[in-house]
Amino acid sequence: MTLKVYLSGEIHTDWREQIMEGAASLDVSFDSPVTDHAASDDCGVAILGAEDNKYWHDHKGAMVNAIRTRKGLAEADVVVVRFGDQYKQWNAAFDAGYAAALGKSLIILHGPDHAHALKEVDAAALAVAQEPAQVVEILRYVLTGSLPQ
Repeated sequence: MTLKVYLSGEIHTDWREQIMEGAASLDVSFDSPVTDHAASDDCGVAILGAEDNKYWHDHKGAMVNAIRTRKGLAEADVVVVRFGDQYKQWNAAFDAGYAAALGKSLIILHGPDHAHALKEVDAAALAVAQEPAQVVEILRYVLTGSLPQ
């Protein structure tokens, strides 16, 4: 069984790389949003033309990015959404809700400091992990039935 895993959420740490490296021996394919912050912010105006108003600049980028995000979420078997320590990650919360509405198996990844703020998001998940290694072990268990050694 191959799992398609979409890695959504914060882009300022190496959590995606940790999961991909940890799962290298598993039958898993990964996808994610564009994680180059500048490219993600500016894709709309770079492709469709400049905007003087910051709202429309951001709106164009969000719409273009949504094409990739919707496809990734729709095709995923498992969606992992990471909430980091910095910034208000409304896009991550939106992706988690969208994945839940699609009936996707949802794993939420965040530290204990966010437990209260994310209680509703966590309640929609099938697992809530605090470390990328725990996500890897969930994927290993789902694919092999093996518990951590």
